Amino acid sequence: MEILNYAFMQRALLAAVLVGVTAPAVGIYLVQRRQALMGDGIGHVAMTGVGLGFLLSWSPVWMATLVSVLGAVLMELIRWYGKTRGDVALAMLFYGGMAGGVMFINLAPGGSNANLTSYLFGSLSTVSESDVTAICLLAAFVVLVTLGLRRQLFAVSQDEEFARVTGLPVRALNLLTAVTAAVTVTVAMRVVGLLLVSALMVVPVAAAQQLTRSFAATFAVSVAIGVTVTLSGTVTSYYQDVPPGATIVLLTIGAFVLMTVLAAPLARRRARAASAAGPGADPAECRVPATRGATDDAGV
Repeated sequence: MEILNYAFMQRALLAAVLVGVTAPAVGIYLVQRRQALMGDGIGHVAMTGVGLGFLLSWSPVWMATLVSVLGAVLMELIRWYGKTRGDVALAMLFYGGMAGGVMFINLAPGGSNANLTSYLFGSLSTVSESDVTAICLLAAFVVLVTLGLRRQLFAVSQDEEFARVTGLPVRALNLLTAVTAAVTVTVAMRVVGLLLVSALMVVPVAAAQQLTRSFAATFAVSVAIGVTVTLSGTVTSYYQDVPPGATIVLLTIGAFVLMTVLAAPLARRRARAASAAGPGADPAECRVPATRGATDDAGV
């Protein structure tokens, strides 16, 4: 394939695959926690890290990772202790992050808002070898956390109080989720951009939920959708000369619409099957198993 003859496209495709895996892998926990817009807030904070990277002549990806992790931890602290004024504090954090990014990048030698554009909306041609190395390391961390601790993170995302009663370190797991989301934002910013990354974390999960009925199936389908749309969007942007971030997000929304259309007849078949089982029978998903065992956790 012609597209693979260019080193910058090889790097872009590798980055796209990693983003397609990591964004939905973290997004499924954010959706369960009803924090779907958390990625968007972290993206605003990460702009300050990008600006600092240019100002200090350091890697913008690593600096954005550091700043976004600190911002994510601060967001969790505000959620715990902010109470009634927490929304105001979060608003100042988000808008301050945007303003800081613009200010720092303009103070940098030779810096301008044009340097910030590729990080805001993604850019295939500017993904360097050092960026790919950073993305690979950060993506490995995200995959290890989201898969290795999936049972614990799922329990906390579903019901914090129940998880606390069972002895899980709820606050530590919440912080870990926030940090993992922050790392995912910096992984994705070179492909889809800081302002659009939240869509890739949330929409594939919402699309998968239209057809799936368990956590494990939703996880697998959302990751498959993420990889498909990021690769398709990257290839389309190369051949059609269109912005990669916008292309990927529009394809993701298209996948959601398609899944919604496919889900309608499936729901009708399930309803007919439930009614055929008898008017007094409970739907299959509502029945209580006769015994508890290892199969109870199969969906997780």
